Amino acid sequence: MKMISLLLLAFLFSSSAHRYSATPTSSASGPIRISLETGNASGAYLTTDHRGYPVLSWVQQVGSDAHLLYYAVSADGGRTFATPKVVPTSKGIYPHDENLSKVIYKKNGDLLAVFGVNNPNPDNRYAGMLYYTQSFNAGKTWTTPKQLSPAKSYSIDERYFDVTLLTDGEIGVVWLDSRKESHGHHHEGSSLFFSRTEGRKGFTEEKRIAESTCQCCRTKLYQDQAGQLHVTYRAIINDSIRDMVHTASLDNGKSFSKPSRISPDNWIIKGCPHTGPTMTGNKVGTHFAWYTLGNGEGIFYCHSLKDGTFSPRENISASASAKHPQITTTKDGSLAIVWDERASEGTTFRVGLQTRTPEGKSIQQAFITPEAASSTHPVIMATAPTGLLVAYTQKNGDRKEVYYERRD
Repeated sequence: MKMISLLLLAFLFSSSAHRYSATPTSSASGPIRISLETGNASGAYLTTDHRGYPVLSWVQQVGSDAHLLYYAVSADGGRTFATPKVVPTSKGIYPHDENLSKVIYKKNGDLLAVFGVNNPNPDNRYAGMLYYTQSFNAGKTWTTPKQLSPAKSYSIDERYFDVTLLTDGEIGVVWLDSRKESHGHHHEGSSLFFSRTEGRKGFTEEKRIAESTCQCCRTKLYQDQAGQLHVTYRAIINDSIRDMVHTASLDNGKSFSKPSRISPDNWIIKGCPHTGPTMTGNKVGTHFAWYTLGNGEGIFYCHSLKDGTFSPRENISASASAKHPQITTTKDGSLAIVWDERASEGTTFRVGLQTRTPEGKSIQQAFITPEAASSTHPVIMATAPTGLLVAYTQKNGDRKEVYYERRD
């Protein structure tokens, strides 16, 4: 009975009227709320559907203690969005801006949603678990959720995942996992696992591709134009250094290269900063942004070089409060990076935006949200032909809402 009431409540929320400002007054549309009028909302995530249309998803509170995954599609490059739809089988979802819930489309229009739930247990009271659900009829109905790991012996903690569409039309996923026993000993941190779908069967096989990963920083999975699959994450090196590393696969995830550090920050920390790396690519190479307090502080940028090494890092923001970067490649190969950073008054956060040439040279930088509005955890995506779509969580009194804006 409780399940029926929850789904009815979600339907009523998804059917409620939304007022969207459809016509930008300048090159920037200004912030537009997409989340529902009641309940907290957070965890904005951007992707595209099988037609290339922008899709914005987020976690929405429905009722006093329940949350569901919502998503909306834009047919005009991110200027306006259709009425949001709910993923009813995401019941139990736990809102977490670093462990972003995600919706992804296959080329045939099939949808797959991955989301996290709490999984406290005697070994780890903070543990979480990842589930996925699929829709084969444009979101009208969804399958019963399955645990992400297809193994017969499940882990007790799966979190901080990322997904991408592979060149063969399947979906790849990486995540951090508590199963960390290898070669007869236990290593520090979590393990990194990879899996891929098999048609409509979902995820059927998995493999461990790395060990000693920072337990609470998100991962990034990206496939470049040449079909090479890239993964970046925060590794634990020599039991104390937590720096960003990169590994790649030339065979759609069957094997991966030995991880290599993108920058020797040598950040020694006995804890997890809860801010993972971001990555994109263009014809020049692979581009990265990340947060560290090793030999400097704030958010940094670098890119891959033809000899397999990486360029010296460049500081994007020297503030220790600048975290949660996200990077994208525009249609002409240029780069755009967003992040959140504490405002000068010290009680709110604002979103920064930096653009770079295809070669990685900085062009311009500015804050796009006001200091008075506390805005965090931005995401960004390029839209045709020259647009940038940005979404983020913003506080409105004691309530959190999800906003988006399109910039040319």
